[in-house]
Amino acid sequence: MPTSPTQIQLIEPDDWHLHIRDGEIMKDVLRDTARQFARAIIMPNLNPPITTVDLATAYHARIQAQLSALGVDHFTPLMTLYLTDNTCVQEVSKAKAAGIAAFKLYPAGATTNSDSGVSDIKHCYAVLEAMQAVGMPLLVHGEVTHPEVDIFDREAVFIDQVLEPLRKYFPELKVVFEHITTLQAAHYVRDAATGGKNTLAATITPQHLLMNRNAIFAGGIRPHHYCLPVLKREKHRVALLEVASSGNPRFFLGTDSAPHSKGAKETACGCAGCYSAFNALGLYAEAFESVGKLDKLEGFASFFGPDFYSLPRNSKKITLVKRPQKIPMELPLGDSTIVPLRAGQTIAWSLD
Repeated sequence: MPTSPTQIQLIEPDDWHLHIRDGEIMKDVLRDTARQFARAIIMPNLNPPITTVDLATAYHARIQAQLSALGVDHFTPLMTLYLTDNTCVQEVSKAKAAGIAAFKLYPAGATTNSDSGVSDIKHCYAVLEAMQAVGMPLLVHGEVTHPEVDIFDREAVFIDQVLEPLRKYFPELKVVFEHITTLQAAHYVRDAATGGKNTLAATITPQHLLMNRNAIFAGGIRPHHYCLPVLKREKHRVALLEVASSGNPRFFLGTDSAPHSKGAKETACGCAGCYSAFNALGLYAEAFESVGKLDKLEGFASFFGPDFYSLPRNSKKITLVKRPQKIPMELPLGDSTIVPLRAGQTIAWSLD
């Protein structure tokens, strides 16, 4: 394996899957995110969820107010709408005109604040047809929620039962299979026929590139490694790292960074989500370096996402340096604290 560089320059990257919540804690999340990323797709699963353009516009205004309070003028939030069984067709054209980036499909009960999600994708066919017509992407949390399906199999079953039929019915609908976790998902996205069109992509998180499911149980229950979709076997992690570092433009960066307070994670029924916003780029660099593919990081982090969303690539450059960085045990989160991914550990790469 060739010698690793001690610094790398990248066109400024974007995060194509981010949770920032609402209220006072949003400011702390935005501070961490805007230090590394120029843009981010903002998830709509608030409580209540962001289901209409009017709600998204109001949410955007609250985000901008927090950015202004931080003195940040170089970060662009890209808004999404939460798809429900009752989303109306007219909302699609309204969303397109308002610059909404995408609609998000949460199967009902799949993850945090997903109780209002879609109970049966067929209820949304008219909306999906309208989305296909205007080029509006669909972002999918790709898990079935049937209680008889094992939690480690829910993504693979989703491909067979939901995603493949959906793509056959709407062959020109742009779909992002978000935070994929399995060999099956990696190979499905890699090999799927799209008729030469840019209609299928996937995001991958840092935790799914760096950890397998053993990390949840190392020396006891590790609640800060618990996320949904849950970490999988080592063979799945290897497959994800292979496609992420391959230079295939169907795969790009999406942290799924999900802020929950320390108390909400370290409890009898802890919340799902890993907080990687503080040090995400360093974690991705570590993953790519582990397979000698640091030269592929820029495409994954900076090029393929905007290309899929038909947005311009950023022009500013950032530098990552191979300088040890000790991750704090806790960080502020409103009037509480949060435990970041790899808390108390040292990672090799830092943002210069």
